[in-house]
Amino acid sequence: METVLVVGATGNIGVSAVTAALRSKRNVLAIVRNDESSKRLIKHVGTSEGIICVQADVTSDNGVRNVVDQVRAGKLPAFQHVWSSVGGEYVSVPLEEIDTERLRRNMNISFEANFFAYRDTIGFLRDQNHPQSTWTICTGMQGELAIFPLPAMTQGALFPMCIAGMRENEETNVRFNEVFLGFRVEHDEDAITHGVVKASDFATVYELILNDETARSSRIKVLTPEDMKKLNIQKRY
Repeated sequence: METVLVVGATGNIGVSAVTAALRSKRNVLAIVRNDESSKRLIKHVGTSEGIICVQADVTSDNGVRNVVDQVRAGKLPAFQHVWSSVGGEYVSVPLEEIDTERLRRNMNISFEANFFAYRDTIGFLRDQNHPQSTWTICTGMQGELAIFPLPAMTQGALFPMCIAGMRENEETNVRFNEVFLGFRVEHDEDAITHGVVKASDFATVYELILNDETARSSRIKVLTPEDMKKLNIQKRY
């Protein structure tokens, strides 16, 4: 059975990815911060079956790399797919009120952590040469709208990284795709309270990507509820 490595597993979007992997009859290797994070993940997903949690700091230079080293050593199961959606603050703060420490912290969480995830897993996927491997990242429309400057800047930095990933993997065994999200998704119980899209509903997008071989080196736009039923695939170059 295939396994999906999920980076940022306990976040609103990460829980969607875990749910999608399990629904598509795949196992999950979830990177979490600590035991409490593991418990939260299982609570949100509603089951522990098919999920292995491993603790690491994905914002550190070697957090994801250490997990991959454990996989290569046979201490953790091999993975054929990667989902990355590490995110920082989603708040409205004027540019002049963002101090340097806060800027750097959010760039570390929202950009560097996703970069580390790609840098330190893509070689393993290529080495396995599994014909159906995927590497998927979720970005947000704030990167273009900039209504909330802080998350907008971190998302904007991810866009060229995604295009580079698409180009670098177009002829490899790995289907690299960017999910470009245009609305708010939250854990199911919070989504009901706030009137936004539930993580379990958004999970259908990743299910479709995992099983659709035409989704390759593309941006998958998810701007309306209809985009969660049929992939809106767009080439970026």
